[in-house]
Amino acid sequence: MARKTRIPELHERLFVGAKLTSTSCLTPATAETTPSKRVAVVPLPFSSRLGRTSHTTPSVTLHSALDSMADAKIQELLSKPRSELTEYEVAQVEEHELTTGPLSILQTAVRSRTQVLISCRNNRKILARVKAFDRHCNMVLENAKEMWTETPRLANGAPGRKVNKDRFISKLFLRGDSVILVLLS
Repeated sequence: MARKTRIPELHERLFVGAKLTSTSCLTPATAETTPSKRVAVVPLPFSSRLGRTSHTTPSVTLHSALDSMADAKIQELLSKPRSELTEYEVAQVEEHELTTGPLSILQTAVRSRTQVLISCRNNRKILARVKAFDRHCNMVLENAKEMWTETPRLANGAPGRKVNKDRFISKLFLRGDSVILVLLS
């Protein structure tokens, strides 16, 4: 007959979904199943439960644990070459890179419809709203204001005072290889 679950062990353990053969914290119904169908429980110190405080509910702790498991899974996928990943895993990696990597700034700008300041290789700055972008930083921009400075030459050939210039462009496609820097404004 299987052992009953002990309450103190439940406070020090979290379900993580892997398969182990340990039955120290399993319910009687689960303990009678075959070893390949058992649910793993991983011991965790009570005080270091992923930011658990005295007022945190166990469901929040479980959610935090699942987030850290997802991060571990993503880190594992990032360490592998893309040629070894399945199509689903490649999609997971790309979604992770889009939400946490450098392109997350553009993703935020598209979702919140905020303006971005783009510094270009031709010494011009563009202040615009991003409608769409891709992984090469090609962008479709709306209500773009392009700004630059010119130094006109005087009659004797010496450089004159710098003059700030700008122009408005209602719709603009910006090729990604001319982008140096993108800032949310």
